[in-house]
This record gives sequence, C-alpha cells and structure tokens, in this order.
Amino acid sequence: MKKQTFKHSLCALAVSAVCAGLSTSALAQQNDEVEAEDEGRLERIQVTARRSVENLQEVPVAVSSFSEDDMQRVGMDDITELQQRVPNTTLQVSRGTNSTLTAYIRGIGQQDPLWGFEPGVGVYIDDVYIARPQGAVLEVFDVERVEVLRGPQGTLYGKNTIGGAMKYVTKPLSGMNELSVRGAIGSYNQRDLKVSGQTALTDDFYVGAAFATMNRDGYGEFINTGDDNYNKELMTGRVSAQWTPTQDLTFRFSADKTEDSSNSRGGYRLTTSQVTGEEPLDSVYDSQTAMPVRNRVETEGLSLSVDWELDESWTVRSITAYREGYTDTNIDFDSTAEPTLNVPAIYEDDQFTQEFQLNYRSMNFDFVSGLYFYEGEACGLFGTILGGLGVTVENSGCVDTSSQAVFGQGTYRFTDQWSLTLGGRYTQDDKDANVYRALYAGIKYPDDEAPLLAVNSDFETQADWSRFSPHASVQYKATRDLMYYASYSNGFKSGGVDMRADQSLNPDADQPYDPEIVDTFEVGLKSELFDRRVRLNAALFYSDYQDMQVTVQRAVDAGVASQVLNAADATIQGFEIESILSVTDSLSLNATVGYVDAEFDEVAFFNPETGQVEDVSDLWSFANTPKWSANLGFTQELRSAWGDLVWSGNLSYRSATQIFEVPSMLDMGGYSLANTSLVWYSDDGHWNAGLHIKNLFDKEHRLSGYNFAAPRDADGNVVGAGLGGEDTIVGYYGAPRTISLTVGYRF
Repeated sequence: MKKQTFKHSLCALAVSAVCAGLSTSALAQQNDEVEAEDEGRLERIQVTARRSVENLQEVPVAVSSFSEDDMQRVGMDDITELQQRVPNTTLQVSRGTNSTLTAYIRGIGQQDPLWGFEPGVGVYIDDVYIARPQGAVLEVFDVERVEVLRGPQGTLYGKNTIGGAMKYVTKPLSGMNELSVRGAIGSYNQRDLKVSGQTALTDDFYVGAAFATMNRDGYGEFINTGDDNYNKELMTGRVSAQWTPTQDLTFRFSADKTEDSSNSRGGYRLTTSQVTGEEPLDSVYDSQTAMPVRNRVETEGLSLSVDWELDESWTVRSITAYREGYTDTNIDFDSTAEPTLNVPAIYEDDQFTQEFQLNYRSMNFDFVSGLYFYEGEACGLFGTILGGLGVTVENSGCVDTSSQAVFGQGTYRFTDQWSLTLGGRYTQDDKDANVYRALYAGIKYPDDEAPLLAVNSDFETQADWSRFSPHASVQYKATRDLMYYASYSNGFKSGGVDMRADQSLNPDADQPYDPEIVDTFEVGLKSELFDRRVRLNAALFYSDYQDMQVTVQRAVDAGVASQVLNAADATIQGFEIESILSVTDSLSLNATVGYVDAEFDEVAFFNPETGQVEDVSDLWSFANTPKWSANLGFTQELRSAWGDLVWSGNLSYRSATQIFEVPSMLDMGGYSLANTSLVWYSDDGHWNAGLHIKNLFDKEHRLSGYNFAAPRDADGNVVGAGLGGEDTIVGYYGAPRTISLTVGYRF
C-alpha cells in the first residue's frame, strides 16, 4: 500500500506543480486581450479529434498533431518516426515485414498481428477505420497532418481504440493549380520520389493525384543467399476528386493503392544455434534463411464522403468506404540456413464501412451523432515448418465480423468559462469463425501437397457481444489561454477466436474470448503563456484495465499450443507533458515527457507442469511500454541572401522496454536517438533542399523479436532442445545511422 500511494503522489505532484506555476503566469496576462499576430507567437493548430474542427488548445483530449511541413522538415519517411515525438506511444514496424504496424499507447496495443485479432489503437485514413495492422505503416506523402489521440476514444471512434487513435488526414483539394515533386537519395542506395498535384476542371469540380516510390538497399544481408535484409521496395498512389454542386453540398472521392515488395526481414540470433552450432553474426542486420525472401503486401481502398449543410447549425455527413489487403510472406523464425522453424504465411482481408452523421453547432451547444456499420472478413493460412522433425503444422481459417453502432456526444457551454461534455456509444458485435489445423509429413508450403498425418482442429464457432461506452468531461477555461479539464472515458477491444487453436491439446480451444474493457480517468490542462510564446499541455491519467486478452503459447513436440484467455486485470497510471517555447522570432525549443506505471493486478495462467491455474502477476510486465519516454528538440531559422535555412534536431529517450509480457533476452535497455536536419527554402517558395541525419550516433536498438527459447536451468544454461530442436531467440532492430539529401519543387 505504501508503494502504491507513493506512485499516485509522484504522478499527481508532476502535474500539480505545473498547474500551480501556470496559474500565476496566466493571471499575470489575463488582461491582455490583444490578438496581434507577432512573428514570435506560436501558430494556432487545428485538429478534428472530436469529429469537428477545433483549436488544439480548446480540446479536452490528450492529442498531438503534426503537419506535413513538420514532418518534411525533419525528413520523416513514415508514421513510425512519430514514436520519438509523442509521449507514452509505441509506433514500430513489426517483426517480419516493412509494412505491419505495432502500435501501443499508454500500455495498450496489439502484440500479435495474426488475422482475426483486434488492435488496441485505432488507425484512420480520412476517418475510415483500418482494421488490420498489415499495410498500416503509412508513408508520409500527400498528407495534411497526422493526429495521435491518447486514451480511450470509444464514444466517437468506436471499439478497438482503448489505447487511443491515430488519424492520417490527407491533403484536401482546394481548386488551385498545384504541383509538388520531391526526390531523395541517401545511405544504402536510398532512391525516393514523390509527386503530387491538383487542379480544377470546372468551377465546382477538382481533381488531384499523388504517387510515391521508395527504394533502398538492405542495412544487412542474408549471408547464405546474398539477398538484401532490411531493404525497401514500395510504391503507393492516390487519386481524389471533389464536386461541390451547391454551396451547401460537397462530394469527395478517394482511391489509394500501396504495393510493398521489400524482402521479408531476417532476425538476428542472440544465441548459438543448437542445430548448426553457429555463433551470433557480427552485424545485427545480417541473418541467414532457409526460405525464399519474397514478400508482397498490397492494400487498396475506395471512399466517398458527402457533406450537406442543411443550415447554419445542422450538417449531415456520410462516409462510405471499402478496403482490402493481401500479404504473402516468409518468416524464418530461427534465422539459420536449416529449415528448423520456418513460417510461410498468407493473409487476406476486406472491409466495408458506412457511417452517417447528424451534427449540430450553435453558440452554446455542439452535438455529434451517428450510425456506424462495419462488415469485414479476415482470412489467413500459415505453416509452421519443423524441418528437423520432418513435419509441418498448418493453420488456416476465416473470421467474419459484423458490427453496428449508434453514438452521440454533446458539449454544452454554460458560461464563457464552464462547459460539460456527455456522450455514449452502443455497439453490437457479431463474429463467425472457422479454424482448421493439421499436421503434415515433410516440408509443406501453402500451395504444396503433402501427406496428412493428423487433424488437430476443424471447427466453426460464433459469438456476439454488445457494449455501451460512455464518456463525460468537464472543461474550465480559467483565462483566454489557460484551460483545465477532467474526463472519464470507457472503451472496449472486441473479442474473438484464437486462429491457432489446437483442440487435440486443448478441447476448449474453440471457445471465443471476450472483449477487453478499459475505464480511464484523466485530468489535464492546455495553456499558452507569455504572450503566446510558450505552449504547455499536460495530462494525468488512471486506467482500470479489465478482462485482458492473454495469448498463452507453449512449445510442444509438433508445434505451438495456443490459447487466448480473458485472464488478466491491470492498473495503468501516468502523466504526459508537451511543451514548445518560442525563444526568439527564429529559435524555438520543444520537449515532451511521458511516464507510465503499468502493473498487472492478476494473471490467471495455467501451468502445464503443475496442472494448476496460478496467479503470475508478479512475474509479468507490460510489453512495448517503457516507463519513461522523452524528447527534446529545437528549430533554428537562419535568413540569408540565397533564401532561408532551417536547422532542427531532436534527442529522444526510451527507458528499458520488455518485448513480451514475460522477461526474456530480447528485452531492451534504455537508449537515446539523436537526429538533425538542415533545410533550405528559396525566397520564391518554390524550391527546397534538405540534409537529414537520423540516428546520428548509430545507436543499436532492438525493437521486437521471437522468443521460443530452449529450456534453461536456474543459472541460464541450456538443458534441452527448444521448439523444433532449436533455441530460437531472434531480434529485429531499428535503423542504423542514415544520411539523406532531399530536393523539392512546389508550383
């Protein structure tokens, strides 16, 4: 109890100290009603975190926003680089491919990207929900801004946003003639090209298009085949159109497609191979493989939004979208030249979504309401090739999901200072799944024929759930530039079916698991100080995390026995501080700090050795959730006779991180990454060129891995053979130091 009290006090002290300091500063300036736009003042930032356009500083939500210029100035390639700049957030490329996203916010996310499993962080492209992590590592191109919302967003954004949401907002069509070309060359033979443009065909019909190709050689290689490892070969494109037949009615259409043909990634072995006796390689980016390195990830989508302003107060909106994805990849789990533990996999998914909104806005009252429909199918097949045993275990199946929701959220402003927000969402989820698991003789790839030895699972199952997710917040605007808020939010992550289920080992493996539930309480402040030269935002949160879905996997002679259980409850608490200081008209500093104390209260785990269900909460820790995350950056503008120079840099820090819930050799100690950029802008605004150095000090940092370790004694000595006869502990790493030169032209 003493320990828990101290932790509450630590978090409260951090934010209360900031609040006390702000009150004094704010009172000193509350009589200043002048709105002159001096150069040294910070710019206003508009966000749509609550499904309407609002000033970032007036939204009672912990949200970070990054514009296209923000991201281009630092040479950002994809959304995973935002991890360094958003507190308490993990955005990383997953293990085997370049395109699968691992996303965690405030300790909540999705560890396993298997089809049919649900994310804990919702990803949206122009308000269209992206259900699968495959292909969700979005490139920074043709984008207006990216918003990262922290904490449950279940009322307005629905299920699977219990950690938060990330909104990727593409560039709107304005009807102006625009053309932008941007190229990059750099380390490891980087060769990128991005082209975008738009024009007006008539006074009320606009069109636009964007295309990008990103290519890079590998950071390492597959030693035994000579293929690149960690290379990149990606193309993506988008076309859009906008028709405004009347002043009050607008139609927007968009179509996009992305193809990633980069090689599948090879992991770095941390231990000596039990099969070949090979020691770990010299470079963490080198690997070996017994599989083809082919990898193909395709995603594409269509969307149509209609906005109809009925009058000055009422607006009707419709968002219709269809998306589909396909992944064909090969992952060598043990990373040796022998087919000891190889996994070829194929994923396919499609989804149709329809949302209708009826929104109201007046002087004192805003209201967002709507209906939401989702129909999706996720299918897949993967084989676990155990070459040493001469067998292959193959899993396949599909999950059909149907979801309907009705939601509403209103904000009433009692006075110029006080406002109250109430909202709720009712969701009905239905799932139908089929699972097939079989054991074959020999090495079998998905399209191969092989002798069938046994059928381990062959079943169909169905489940449905309903859930009401409420939200309430109160907002107090102490002065024009200082706002306090307190909120309660509820969210849930949908239940499902274990697509690895093995009924031959566990007869109950066909039973669906239930949704996860999170209740979060948050207090925070939004402030701008010293004549709007300082922006300081802070949040303190406490989350009660219930019915956590725990994936339990253990090695057996012929594969992996798996089950997903609602076996854990946890408490998550912490704080976040984001700030920016305009030191002079040309120099600004920015900083973020995040702290998360996430602890399991109970974990009911079946111990196969004792045959008993045991509480292992004292042995488990949260995955992908460092206690501390921080970032310190600067931007210096320099003017010259040849144009403007902008020099920027940042130093980000993440404390020790556990890769899985159970401690392992893969866990990464704390580390810092430094980056710097120097960008030139021509006086006429048409040309720009930049030099970008990332991971300046070439820090080696492990992000993920696979852990199917051989049994060890108390001293850590291997005492037996692991899965397939191999000690499989392999890691995947972030990029080494890279240098790139970019040149852009805008017309």
